Amino acid sequence: MGSIATALNALPAFRVLVTGGSYAGLSAALNLQDLCRGRAARCGPPPAAGEGEEGSDASSNSSSSSTPDIAVDITIVDERDGFYHLIGSPLAMASEAYAEKAWVKYEDIPALRAPNIRVVQGSVRSVDAARKTATVAPYGGGGGDSQQTTEIAYDYLVAAAGLRRVWPVVPQSLRRKQYLFEMGDHIRAVTNTRHDVVVVGGGAVGIEMAAELKLVQPHCGVTLVHSRDKLLSAEPLPEETKDRALELVHEAGVKVLMSHRLDKTEEVKTDDGSKCLRLTFTNGHSMLASEVIMAISKSVPATKFLPKEAVDEEGYVKIHASLAFLGDIPNASDHFAIGDLVRWSGIKRCGAAMHMGYHAANNIHQLMNQKLFGKAPVFLELSEIPPMIGLAVGKQAVAYWPAEGTTSGDAVMKAFFGDDLGFTICWNHLQLGGDKVL
Repeated sequence: MGSIATALNALPAFRVLVTGGSYAGLSAALNLQDLCRGRAARCGPPPAAGEGEEGSDASSNSSSSSTPDIAVDITIVDERDGFYHLIGSPLAMASEAYAEKAWVKYEDIPALRAPNIRVVQGSVRSVDAARKTATVAPYGGGGGDSQQTTEIAYDYLVAAAGLRRVWPVVPQSLRRKQYLFEMGDHIRAVTNTRHDVVVVGGGAVGIEMAAELKLVQPHCGVTLVHSRDKLLSAEPLPEETKDRALELVHEAGVKVLMSHRLDKTEEVKTDDGSKCLRLTFTNGHSMLASEVIMAISKSVPATKFLPKEAVDEEGYVKIHASLAFLGDIPNASDHFAIGDLVRWSGIKRCGAAMHMGYHAANNIHQLMNQKLFGKAPVFLELSEIPPMIGLAVGKQAVAYWPAEGTTSGDAVMKAFFGDDLGFTICWNHLQLGGDKVL
């Protein structure tokens, strides 16, 4: 074993480029780090007794239990300067204290302080799959990407840049300091109101935004407007789930207007001379509002940097069950895509994104073992994902998954989201604090 280790130390480290530092990207990077160190993958099943412990040569699952550590250099490229807890956005947009918590700069995440992991703030402009290089524009600090670009060579690429979501679904700032100003301005606008705050869109985002605002700012009048006769109308969920969501919204103190499609919004003056907004709907109904939050938008996969052969007509990456690229591109088997930007079944969820990251890490580790030791890879394959959802609605939550059907209540809220819309659950699952558990 000593001679093998000596020989391995003489080889250059495998270079892995991860585009995106959210749930999927961090999962891929950190699970791969575990496996290359001979440890159990943090998002994988628990190892058998005596396996996966620090100092042991054992690694988890289908990875070899008798190979030395593998040298790897991991580069994560992300447009933001920190990890943003995306599913906490509805609460971050209602509470400045929570907004402070929801964004953690990468340099302040203990799990990323390993010498072989680096984070580059910037955007990937293009990928040359044949040469295995990516062109990256570093963030210039003055409000966008630098005009200068740099080329990063890689052995394996993991596309995990997610979806481009508009304001106010997610903040648009790229630096934590700017983000706090952005959120603070929004929170002050929706809390100092004379008329209702109207949230347009009865999907998951709109429901949570309306309910969290009413929970944190109970003095505010909040109205949720939806164009269809059922909430969550775009999701392939049972009617029972949609009906229970509506009940919980009412219980949270939010007023609901169903079958109301917004036609126009205009600024008007009230009798006292103050300004507000008049909303007119296609059914002829109108109302005054102090603020309007548009929670409807079509998110777009952040995949413009990839070869066109790798994506479908909507920009989603086509993948095998192994998460390797399905498109007809060079070195397709060394390119992986995970998270919200892939074309796969199921509702987009952070749990699925982290699970995909673990699978990709395992399969890249298998390819490394094949190149170093000639071992035939045993890939983990992604199964079809049925529709599932966990939806926070004020102090309660509603959830659906095939095995249990529709459930709701305080206990569901605790199980799915804890006390902070899932921040602690995700932080601990990814072990972002290193040995420290929140």
